[in-house]
Amino acid sequence: EYPFHRRVSGFTSSLRTSSAETSIPTSVDLSSGLRRPHQKPAILRKISAAQQLSASEVVTHLGQTVVLASGTLSVLLHCEAVGNPKPTISWAKNGEEVKYNDRLLLQPDDSLQILAPVEADVGFYACNASNALGSDSVSIAVTLAGKPLIKASRATVINTESPAVTVDIGSMLKTIQKANVSINCQVAGVPEAKVTWFKNKVKLSSTHHLRDGSLLIENVSLSDQGLYSCKAANLHGEVTESSQLLVLEPPRPLPYLEDLTAVLTSAGPSTHSVLASPSGTKLIVSPGSSALIGCAVDGHPTPNITWLYSGEPLSLRHQLLAAGRILQILDVSDFTDGEFSCLAQNEAGSLTQIMSLAIQEYQWSVDKLTACSASCGHRGVQLPQLRCLLDGAEVNASYCRETPKPSLQPVACNRRDCPPRWMVTSWSPCTRSCGGGIQTRRVTCQRLTAKGSSVPVSNEACAQVSKRPVDTQNCNRQPCVEWVASSWGQCNGPCIGPRLAVQHRQIFCQTKDGTSVPSDHCSSLPRPLSTQNCWTDVCGVHWRVSLWTICTATCGNYGFQSRRVDCVHIRTNKPVMEHHCSWRPRPANWQRCNITPCENGTLLRGGEAERCRSRKEGRVVSE
Repeated sequence: EYPFHRRVSGFTSSLRTSSAETSIPTSVDLSSGLRRPHQKPAILRKISAAQQLSASEVVTHLGQTVVLASGTLSVLLHCEAVGNPKPTISWAKNGEEVKYNDRLLLQPDDSLQILAPVEADVGFYACNASNALGSDSVSIAVTLAGKPLIKASRATVINTESPAVTVDIGSMLKTIQKANVSINCQVAGVPEAKVTWFKNKVKLSSTHHLRDGSLLIENVSLSDQGLYSCKAANLHGEVTESSQLLVLEPPRPLPYLEDLTAVLTSAGPSTHSVLASPSGTKLIVSPGSSALIGCAVDGHPTPNITWLYSGEPLSLRHQLLAAGRILQILDVSDFTDGEFSCLAQNEAGSLTQIMSLAIQEYQWSVDKLTACSASCGHRGVQLPQLRCLLDGAEVNASYCRETPKPSLQPVACNRRDCPPRWMVTSWSPCTRSCGGGIQTRRVTCQRLTAKGSSVPVSNEACAQVSKRPVDTQNCNRQPCVEWVASSWGQCNGPCIGPRLAVQHRQIFCQTKDGTSVPSDHCSSLPRPLSTQNCWTDVCGVHWRVSLWTICTATCGNYGFQSRRVDCVHIRTNKPVMEHHCSWRPRPANWQRCNITPCENGTLLRGGEAERCRSRKEGRVVSE
């Protein structure tokens, strides 16, 4: 390899002359290089003094800029390369192989000659030298004295491993995170063009630039994605080329999958769920059940998921849900014990997650008995205890609900005579409902035999075991109470109808001896009424109305009339307080009248005529 310690910028503002040219061996001595038995190709770069040249035939070396003039008849581009075996020379323009014709000629010394150059010949010409050991490439710009020229590429570059990647502007670059990205922007122009960089049309600071005009993006992350543009501008105009940067993230496993929870909620009770994992998970199911297998992965771009069974594509009954992230097996009986895997792939890499399926039957086991239901006597039994087992381990009994239960026969236990014990009957009814009474019960000493019969024994036999229960107790000790009502009050309450009012009385709770007690003591007894309707002449009233007065106007919007409304006694026909008549709605005592448009010449009453005149004269009269 030949590391070139000095990169030569080939984008100067004038044509270089050959008189001042100096060869730069770029760490390769031409004479010593030829003596080496094997050598990668190396193209010689050359520098020339900056002089404006006016010539009909231009001869130049790589590492320079050719500026076409109106009198230029021929341009000869030299390319000198060393290497062993001898390198093969080829030419490309703007990244595409040069197609030779009667104007574009490949000379015997591998130089490229352009006859009668025109504007269409403007571009970047790259000389590529290659042999079995490698290749080298150097560009030269051919441009007009005017608008700048940018060397652009239309390649798509995908970087999934390298920590650093370099592309030409115009390329589409997809790279992994944390890589260092360099975007080259080679510019030619006379006068020399100024280079400016943009990201998503926003100008970037100079801290991102390298000394040769390239853009460096270090430690790339998802936030660096975007469209990067290089703008070259001089006095004659400007040109822009752009590259799209997409940051790749290889597939990686996630600890959960929200879609799996949602699908499982709507699935049947016999559906099992599990997440596949890189290290492998296991799902044990019973025949006939269904299963949901989740493939929880993330990546950028979103990985494509392929499901496999025992390393082969799925062929038996199944469904793919949630964009392929969930595999639904409708009946696990269609499959034998095997391995399911989900392969997640994107441009950054791939990830395989595994789930092993085991189909086993749940079985009932009758290897335990419940505790005996009695310690003595004739009714003690033990029931066989059912357990649901899977592969010898006890599981929840719900897993065996599809399996028929075995017949269970109770087992007799503790069938022996019981020790003597006190036997009691129920308490008799209380002798009084209140004020204190007595109730009794029968207490005997008996022994229950193994045959189920009860044999009386002496009280002394039970007294040695426990204290004799009481056979008498007090009951209903609460005092006897009753509701007591006072006399009805006068019938002078508010009127609720014609000659109809309300009268009241007080209700008390007290004992039989007349002692007042809180009302809740009588809560169990029906409570007498404390109010009732009654007849009274005071409420013999009604509303009396007079005739309506004459309307204040014959037309218009302001006429009204009124009448007198009184509450009067029916018998005496004399007015009384209005609240005595409140049980009926009070009639209106005024209303609008004659609300019709007034015609020209119509006479109005009082203020109505004055208001009409005021409107015509434009005056405002208070209403």
